[in-house]
Amino acid sequence: MKLYHGGPVAVPQPEIRPPAAGRTLDFGAGFHTTTSLEQARRWVALRRRRGESADGYVSVYDIADDILAHPGLKCLVFPAADRAWLEFVMRNRGDPFADHGFDIVSGPVANDRVFATLTLFETGQLDAGETIRRLKTYRLVDQFLFHTPKALEFLEFAGSEAVHAGE
Repeated sequence: MKLYHGGPVAVPQPEIRPPAAGRTLDFGAGFHTTTSLEQARRWVALRRRRGESADGYVSVYDIADDILAHPGLKCLVFPAADRAWLEFVMRNRGDPFADHGFDIVSGPVANDRVFATLTLFETGQLDAGETIRRLKTYRLVDQFLFHTPKALEFLEFAGSEAVHAGE
C-alpha cells in the first residue's frame, strides 16, 4: 500500500513529533499519513495558508497492505466516523499530548466541514446523535497516525514530489 505525507519538507526519515502549539489533532501526536495523494496535497496547501511555507512536499511511503493486522503492533481502526471515532477524536483534541497506547490509528480525517461540526458538538449545540448523522453525509478520506517509533519502522520511504504554490 502507498501512504502519503504532506508538509513543508520531504521526510525520508519520519519521526514522532508533538503537535505545534495551538494545534489539535484527530488522533493525537505522531506522524500522519493518508492513502489519498490529494489529501496529502491539501495538507501542503493548509500549511501554506498558515504561512508555514511557500512550497511543500508530498513524501511517499510503501507499507504492507495488512499492517493493521500485524501481531507485533497495537492498532486501532475506525472504519467510519461513528460514535467511537467521535469520542476518540474529541479526547485527543482536548489533550493533544495524550498517549492513547496505540502504535497506529487509522480512520477518517476531520476536514474543515467536519471540524465545524465537531465544534458545534464541543460547544453543546449538537448532541452526539445529530453530530454522527451530519458526519455520515460527508465524504471523508482516511488517515493513518503512526504514534510510536516502533510503528515508524514499517514505513519505507519511496520518494517525494514538490508541490508549488498554485498547484
